[in-house]
Amino acid sequence: MSMLKGTNVPVSAQAVRVELGWQPGPGVPDVDASALLLASGKVRTDADFVFYNQPRHASGAVSHEGKTTAPGTTTDTLSVDLSRVEPAIERVVLAASADGGSFGRVPGLYIRVLDAADGTEIARFDSQDATVETAFLLGELYRRQGGWKFRAVGQGYGSGLEGLATDFGISVDDSQRPAPQAAPAPQAPPAPQPAPAPQAPPPPPAPPVAPYSAPEPPQPPAGTPAPATPVRLTKVTLTKDAPAVSLAKQGGTSGAMRVNLNWESRRPEPKGWAAKLGKAVAGNGGIDLDLCALYELTDGRKGVVQALGNAFGSLSRPPYILLDGDDRTGSVSAGENLTVNLDQKSSIRRILIFVTIYEGARSFADLHATVTLQPQNGAAIDFSLDECTVPSTVCALALISNNGGDLVVQREARYLVPDRGVSPQRTIDQAYGWGMNWTPGRK
Repeated sequence: MSMLKGTNVPVSAQAVRVELGWQPGPGVPDVDASALLLASGKVRTDADFVFYNQPRHASGAVSHEGKTTAPGTTTDTLSVDLSRVEPAIERVVLAASADGGSFGRVPGLYIRVLDAADGTEIARFDSQDATVETAFLLGELYRRQGGWKFRAVGQGYGSGLEGLATDFGISVDDSQRPAPQAAPAPQAPPAPQPAPAPQAPPPPPAPPVAPYSAPEPPQPPAGTPAPATPVRLTKVTLTKDAPAVSLAKQGGTSGAMRVNLNWESRRPEPKGWAAKLGKAVAGNGGIDLDLCALYELTDGRKGVVQALGNAFGSLSRPPYILLDGDDRTGSVSAGENLTVNLDQKSSIRRILIFVTIYEGARSFADLHATVTLQPQNGAAIDFSLDECTVPSTVCALALISNNGGDLVVQREARYLVPDRGVSPQRTIDQAYGWGMNWTPGRK
């Protein structure tokens, strides 16, 4: 049962998942979840803001898990370990922001708090009165008498995520905002020219003087911390017209970069015995996609990271790429994820991210997939796949190339059709000239 605005419920779970959900569709803006950890009503530093460009709090208490899709619903999830929230933090504010429109165009907006241990719903609040707001403070987790409670808030902001963030003390980087154009000053009429005065004899030459040297600015005392870098709220969406982006220019130069693949079927949901059979075979809708990566290192080594053959890779040693697991649903959990160790980017020559259909579909024609690359430090990069019009079972998603020490992400979104008897992996290899020897594998 949905809570009324302003009401609260106790939260006895030690850890919770906060699920922000809505109904996607044509003209519906994308929605993003975020959290602010507050002490005395404000953040202590910009690091107390958890969102798509800053997905994990240093304490480990709050993290942004990302989006999942299911027929008729999209969710963006935050995880909150209440036992790890620092004592100075009094409230964890749970917010939503709309990208590309107002919340008046977002149907079915809700927030749910679930017990992370067993998925039991603790609280739910449905927002039903949105109009021109572009950000919402939907709820908050707060301390009360040694425990925690959840309050349904429903406060809207017309100034977007930036307005909400600055309201709680976040300093936002506005360097990419276009500067306002100053109006030209009116031109004054030309002043009358005075009559020329008689010329006086030139003065004697002045004695030479030492060149002027400006005093150096005062230095801050030793131990003074450097000013914090403002938070960047921008996201990067790759398109056909703008298909590439530099990770360095987006701040993604170190740490881990997560590559997420999420998908949903456009086909009607099966019913009755067909639904049971499909879920028994391969999760929701019976469709199993595999996220994979071909890699080439600067020392010449080549290989593949994939679930097939249990080639899951490693972050701490070559190839510095790790496949988190094998998700057979695309929607029940957070899709499939690869992680790239950007601290080892000097060892990486190129990485080709691709996806294959393992079972449950004959082509990508009935599927809708989105790809998100989330550097640990830097703006999120995302794109959707174009509609598939060929009988393709393998799709090249993105090519990451080392360009003079900078990793550049190139959107591919290229559907390939394997020849009869040729595996999807060999097909992608031939298209991009990797030159590897392939043998049959299983998982």
